[in-house]
Amino acid sequence: MRDDSVVIIGGGQSGLAGGYAAREAGLRPVVLEAGERAVGSWPKYYDSLALFSPARYSGFPGTPFPGDLERYPTRDEVVAYLDKLAAGLDAEIHTNTRVKTVETQGAGFVVRTAEKEFQAGAVICASGSFTNPYIPDLPGEFTGELLHVADYRSPKQYAGHRVVVVGAGNSAIQVAYELAEVATTTLAVRRPVQFVPQVRGGRDMHYWLHTLRLDLLPPSVLKRLIRGTPVFDTGTYSNAIKSGLLDQRPMFTRFNDGQVEWANGTREHVDTVIFATGYRPNLTYLQDLKALDSTGMPLHKRGLSLTHKRLAYLGIEFQRSFSSNTLRGVSRDAKYVVRAIAGK
Repeated sequence: MRDDSVVIIGGGQSGLAGGYAAREAGLRPVVLEAGERAVGSWPKYYDSLALFSPARYSGFPGTPFPGDLERYPTRDEVVAYLDKLAAGLDAEIHTNTRVKTVETQGAGFVVRTAEKEFQAGAVICASGSFTNPYIPDLPGEFTGELLHVADYRSPKQYAGHRVVVVGAGNSAIQVAYELAEVATTTLAVRRPVQFVPQVRGGRDMHYWLHTLRLDLLPPSVLKRLIRGTPVFDTGTYSNAIKSGLLDQRPMFTRFNDGQVEWANGTREHVDTVIFATGYRPNLTYLQDLKALDSTGMPLHKRGLSLTHKRLAYLGIEFQRSFSSNTLRGVSRDAKYVVRAIAGK
């Protein structure tokens, strides 16, 4: 086993960022991607998805998005961008390759798939961002359609329906807004959506995040400054709530067949409930290493494993900063963890 070998599990934005950082550090990356293409979950997202950060701030270092840098790239543009990154990455990439287990072997690791095994001096787990949708456990049974936003595509099939979208983040408000154009839609929230102006002083907020280095603040500082997830808005979404086009209510408490029971005790028939409630790490292949806590979260500090030397993570929410699991932020984390496992 060569000490410069590193297996990167996951070939989406986090895995590709890890691959680029590994090459820059003189390591020999092998990327294992469970899907057909090294683009992660992006092709599976809803049709209208667009980034909330302009192209100028959304690309990898040295590889900007093509075209107008002030636009907000669409889902398909991101897929094309990642395809190009993967094609230009000087690394061994295996698609349709799902990891079963990771085990220690001497000072390194052996990564096993259904077909073969890979030996590595280091392992970077980059599969945990958006592959394990989370739906909270609520009392009662629901006989309508219940799905996670990961399985939502477009509003067409919901025309004339009664729909509840659960969540207060960017995806929740974006999906609820487009559904409100064709369906009676409520946004069910634990706390009201926190809107942040998309533009201040004539510049997108990401200019200020970048210029003032707010994107680099550690999670401990951020969590004292903000509660919940800020949603960037030009006024479209907040006005939809103010005008009544989109209804916002406190989260319902339980299901009752085809109904939901609201916090005030009233019950209402609902055709569909869509949960935009985030994701949880998908790291079951590490269970034998005992590298996870009781909830399946990795035991780590700033992306570096607390249980195994030369085991690292990428794409975890708030791993090192507010932007850790985003296109614009994951490359910084990749450089940090790669330097650590490379001993530099």
